[in-house]
Amino acid sequence: MHYVYLLSSHRDPQKHYVGFTHDLKTRVASHNAGQNLSTAPHRPWDIAAYFAFPDERKALAFETYLKSGSGHAFANQRLW
Repeated sequence: MHYVYLLSSHRDPQKHYVGFTHDLKTRVASHNAGQNLSTAPHRPWDIAAYFAFPDERKALAFETYLKSGSGHAFANQRLW
């Protein structure tokens, strides 16, 4: 399974992160351990939402969409 996930900073709820992974638990743990330079300053992170896809290409396309301008607008209105 392939996951697109949305994280919200526990410390600063206005900070968000969108990512892709094959192992959601391990990936979120790595964000909270500070192993990702872009998310380390805002940890700890909470999972706001995640989406599971059997097709990796569709998951990557959805991640790309969520990182686009219209995807940000969608996420801000519907997912955070």
